[in-house]
Amino acid sequence: MPFPHIAWSRQASLYEVNVRQYTPTGTFAAFAEHLPRLAAMGVDILWFMPIQPIGVKHRKGSLGSYYAIRDYTAVNPEFGTLDDFRRVVTAAHALGMKVILDWVANHTAWDHRWVTQHPEWYQRNAQGEIHAYTYRAAPDAQAEYWTDVVGLDYGRPTLWLAMTDAMLFWLHEADIDGFRCDVASLVPTPFWEQARVALERVKPVFMLAESDAPDLHRRAFDMGYDWDLFDTLKRMAQGRAGVPELQAWWQRRCATYPADAYGMNFTANHDSNSWHGSDLDFFGPAFQAMAVVAATLPGMALVYGGQEGVLDRRLAFFEKDAIAWKGWPLQDFYTGLLQLRRSHPALANGEAGGPLHWLDGGHPQLLRYAREREGRRVEVAVNLGAQPQRLALPGRPVQDLGPWAWRIDTGVAASADTNGEQA
Repeated sequence: MPFPHIAWSRQASLYEVNVRQYTPTGTFAAFAEHLPRLAAMGVDILWFMPIQPIGVKHRKGSLGSYYAIRDYTAVNPEFGTLDDFRRVVTAAHALGMKVILDWVANHTAWDHRWVTQHPEWYQRNAQGEIHAYTYRAAPDAQAEYWTDVVGLDYGRPTLWLAMTDAMLFWLHEADIDGFRCDVASLVPTPFWEQARVALERVKPVFMLAESDAPDLHRRAFDMGYDWDLFDTLKRMAQGRAGVPELQAWWQRRCATYPADAYGMNFTANHDSNSWHGSDLDFFGPAFQAMAVVAATLPGMALVYGGQEGVLDRRLAFFEKDAIAWKGWPLQDFYTGLLQLRRSHPALANGEAGGPLHWLDGGHPQLLRYAREREGRRVEVAVNLGAQPQRLALPGRPVQDLGPWAWRIDTGVAASADTNGEQA
């Protein structure tokens, strides 16, 4: 890749912010009150879902989709003003966090000004009409009709210039640190590659693709989604997979991606939560165990905003449906994981981290692995079932691991067991 991963991304973890649902008022100002808490938790990068105005024409629900953008260089008044967002970015930077913005380059709202000013930039149907975007995850997949948006035509070079200029606006005007790019593989890879060049002329950036396409890592993106791992974690939690399936995931990843490509490891994001299920639905009592695995395997860990408060329900997508915060029961849990990731060289991202070594757990339901870098080692043991397991480590007393319990051992005082005690 012509642009090396930016140094601050090497030990970073990511936190997704759904501004609309984060607080009862759903504003930047209200979210900003959480910044010190998130910094203390160990969050390094804040990913904001789209903050631009939402289309009105053919809007879904009463508030519409964040991904039906009416103006790329403005702010949704539901959230506040551009100055309000600038204040959030400045405050995050002061606390040592970076900010990336969700970017929707594949389509716009029906009432984006480009539809009338540049109709040649839009895809047409057989009758030559601009039409609602039709999405297929695969050629033989059932079509999804995104009736609130219209697709852009990247066969038009002038569109490339306009879209890149819109991305540059946010670097110049809000000093953000990169982008998460929606359905990135539906946009031509050369567009992203030239956009990365233009962005890097302003400042080094971090780029996340909502895609698992390997070619996007070549010259455009630092990180992509690891849906394969997410699916494996769900199956493990549901008793439909175990250690061999997780090892097979790692073999596939190593065979598919460049060694220094980042994968995003997650147990939830806005799509999985709103459209498919909550943490409780996917993982049940295994949730924290799977979060431990996601945070300690190679890849950058993501926390979806609300998970530290136990996100046990699906949030509505087109309506106001604020997170029902009842304190932050998992704040200490995530703080332990994210701070360990931030401080331990073996858990760095990409080739900077330690290689993954599978260890014998002595039982099919006992997952064990280690990573080591700069003479420092992390060992992880996870009980993948509802029955207790015995963990026998050389030179240490035998330990019983309860259902879905785990142990993280760094060989120093910073490691912790399932009760948060020093190991």
